[in-house]
Amino acid sequence: MKKILAVLLALSVFIHPGFGQDDGIRPAAIGISFFLNDFATADRIRTSSLSSVISHKQWAKLSQMSPGVAVTYFKGLRKHIDFAGTLAGSFLQYPLPNHAPFSSDKFLLAADAAVNLKLVSEKYWVQPYVIAGVGAHMYGGTYFGAFIPTGLGVKVNFFDEAHLFITSQYRIPVTTGTANYHFFHQIGIAGIIGEKKQPKIITPPAPPLDTDKDGIIDSLDKCPTVPGLAKYNGCPIPDTDKDGINDEEDKCPTVPGVARYQGCPIPDTDKDGINDEEDKCPTVPGLARYQGCPATDTDNDGVPDEEDKCPTVPGPKENQGCPLIKEEVKKKVEYAANNIYFATGKFVLLSKSFKGLDDVAKILKDNPQLKLSIDGYTDNVGADAFNQKLSENRAGAVKKYLVKKGVDQSRLTSAGHGKNDPVADNKTAKGREQNRRVELKLNY
Repeated sequence: MKKILAVLLALSVFIHPGFGQDDGIRPAAIGISFFLNDFATADRIRTSSLSSVISHKQWAKLSQMSPGVAVTYFKGLRKHIDFAGTLAGSFLQYPLPNHAPFSSDKFLLAADAAVNLKLVSEKYWVQPYVIAGVGAHMYGGTYFGAFIPTGLGVKVNFFDEAHLFITSQYRIPVTTGTANYHFFHQIGIAGIIGEKKQPKIITPPAPPLDTDKDGIIDSLDKCPTVPGLAKYNGCPIPDTDKDGINDEEDKCPTVPGVARYQGCPIPDTDKDGINDEEDKCPTVPGLARYQGCPATDTDNDGVPDEEDKCPTVPGPKENQGCPLIKEEVKKKVEYAANNIYFATGKFVLLSKSFKGLDDVAKILKDNPQLKLSIDGYTDNVGADAFNQKLSENRAGAVKKYLVKKGVDQSRLTSAGHGKNDPVADNKTAKGREQNRRVELKLNY
């Protein structure tokens, strides 16, 4: 803690005053932050791989990181681009490449200049951004190095003049003999510096005169002493038949009507509740959703086309207008799906899969209105990206085989779902075997 306070005192001399900024661009600000240098995680990633570190949870512990304090100057360049200059200090044993470990902590002073490419503008409360820049450091007053800081950050506006910022950089050495790869994690508070721009106060003009208080100024009111409506230029509504339509616009001024018929009653010849002008079948009672005509039923199966999922093929209402698929057909397709085999880790169909798939191809050719959905799945062993691609390729292999057997590919859809939607427990060999499957579903 004493070392951190000493660093904070040393860095405070670099804070200087600023000045007011233009509207729409981030004003200048100074921030104080706490940070952690993480050399261990970077070394593990470079000696193995990022995926290995993630899968084995080899991230460095807090005790393996070196703390420090930094001062950062922020200045908006554009609405989505900010400049950030950071001066950071810490005491640590820096792991210089090809150099014996140091026996004690030494002072590390690092400075970097970067641009923050913001994804959103200043009007948002939370502003994520991408970091890229250049930097240099001095270690123990003897070793000088250069590095490239890259990373991500987020700015959170708490108040108009203060905000929280959090960044995580991956620092890449330029001078490989005096600098090393490491992560730089930072959290801090920044405040605006300089004079705050004061908003201009515009005195509103005096309201225009409105004698009758109807919301229409006297200069535009044809009846300035009698309250009225704007659509009548400030005069009251003349409406003999009390149907809400003024007499000058009412073609039936003594008979109550509706506005869409210019004040006359609704004409409805077939008495189906749909006026003749909107009724495509004005002499035959119908329904509103068919614009006044009777419900259409193309395949005459008693299910209206709008409710019929198979409007050109007769089918019962309980199956939404589609034909029922025979149980023996379903069983053949289910048998075929349960007997699809591939070479291990590949999407090459094995010959013992062909008999069931040949039966499926015959069913589709005998029933030209049927369609088939092919869905591939894997267990959870291996990388997600590999499993996703394998499931897509296996479903595609089944589709390709059926097309080869004479089925029009427009009737077939294939998709891969990787390790998703398991049907059994992936913790057992039997469960994983059940999850490595291809599902076949008939539909219209």
